Amino acid sequence: MLSHTLAADDPDNPMNWPAHRRLYASAVSWAMAFAVAFGLTIYSSAIPQVMEAFNVSMTKAIAGFSLYLFGIFFAPIYTPHLAERHGRSILYLISIFCCGLFHLGAALSQSYASLAVCRFFAGLFGGPCLVLIEGTFADIWSAETTNTYYAFLAVASYVGTAVGPVVGNFVVQAGGWRWAEYTTVMLILVVFAFGIGMPETYGREIPRRRNKARGLAPPHQPPAESGVTIAQMATITVLNPVKQLALEPIVAMISFTLALNWGAAFQFFITVPVVLQTVYGFTPQRVGLAFIGAIGGSILAALCTIAIEQAIFRSCNTTMAIEKRLIPAMYGGLMITGSLFWIGWTADPTINYLSPIFGTAIYIWGSMSVLLSLVTYLFDAYPPAGTLSALTAAACVRIATAGIIPLVIVQAFMNLGGNWALSIFGFISIPCLAVPFVLYKWGPTLRARSPYSRSLSIHSHMPIPTEMTTMEGRSYEGAHMDTVHV
Repeated sequence: MLSHTLAADDPDNPMNWPAHRRLYASAVSWAMAFAVAFGLTIYSSAIPQVMEAFNVSMTKAIAGFSLYLFGIFFAPIYTPHLAERHGRSILYLISIFCCGLFHLGAALSQSYASLAVCRFFAGLFGGPCLVLIEGTFADIWSAETTNTYYAFLAVASYVGTAVGPVVGNFVVQAGGWRWAEYTTVMLILVVFAFGIGMPETYGREIPRRRNKARGLAPPHQPPAESGVTIAQMATITVLNPVKQLALEPIVAMISFTLALNWGAAFQFFITVPVVLQTVYGFTPQRVGLAFIGAIGGSILAALCTIAIEQAIFRSCNTTMAIEKRLIPAMYGGLMITGSLFWIGWTADPTINYLSPIFGTAIYIWGSMSVLLSLVTYLFDAYPPAGTLSALTAAACVRIATAGIIPLVIVQAFMNLGGNWALSIFGFISIPCLAVPFVLYKWGPTLRARSPYSRSLSIHSHMPIPTEMTTMEGRSYEGAHMDTVHV
């Protein structure tokens, strides 16, 4: 049972909108995800000054970075239920506006406790922008281009996080750590103004608003796959994700792989400035510019993923099997493992600084390729309720890991050295190399045996109104990062 009721030929169906309207809605969701990701990492450039201003340890100052991620952690859990009841567009605007208010609060903080609390709530309220973008793109663009539109939405998170320190290291040196937050506030204001006219894309909310505008009663719709009662909602986005992590091989393998990828990726925002300043004598501004390599890596990952999907799609005589989406993860995993050893053992004064910077770009290329591949596979691996639980599990695990690793990575670098600290990540990533190959060969069998595949709906015992028609598509809330993502 699908989660929306718009007919394929309905003019209000987002897939039938004029190109400019579809592009505008996509651009707004992209810009909002970019702004939230930007607000996360621009803080990394302010850590030394936060330590000095509030007389706190480095770990405590880094916690302002991690708390933002811990706030985002809850977004995949609560966002689907809010979007089901109120639609996506209003949630975007409220989310980004409240996120901006807490960034302003962080900028005005007179104590570290105030700064930490504001950073946490900025992530908590900004998180839905990173979650909703998946559903928005799925509303607007066809299922045959899943990897393609995922590449565009993933670039929002990856480029947003990479641009943060590039800009931050200039504004912080010029105006102080508070300007990292003020800059984010200004960006959010621009994005909020840009998104005021965003049309609603959610296929369950559009008929409700249409009937309300015509003075009609609310339309009859099948119950939401994210749950109707509190118990059902908790089951879908809390209990089932935990069960799937323990009992569902596909979810467990993907979640572990993405958690490692994100943990390693987000530690770079803490360790790259330390390495480049201590080993190569970089100024903060030059450290920021080093993250341009990460931007290049993310763009290359997007382009390669799109090219591969389009080539495979053209070669298929019938519908493309979702296992074909795993191909980018196959080479992406090799890039991750190789680049971790590369960076760890070439960050040395006797070796040109371009080597670890280029290695970081390769890591981001591989990391984003794996993310795009595994998340899009998971997106269609189960029926709606099962997919929502699986995506929630994968998102929460990788976001939590991305928040924890930065808190301990400096100690690891000091005690083990950067070469062995990154080598540990490299050794752990080796078993992950097998994940896309295992899923490619045995994924259909694992999915067929899954109880989440056999149960089409959490409402399967309830009758569906006969007058309703459904269209092919997927319009339930996902869970990115992430993206994440972030």
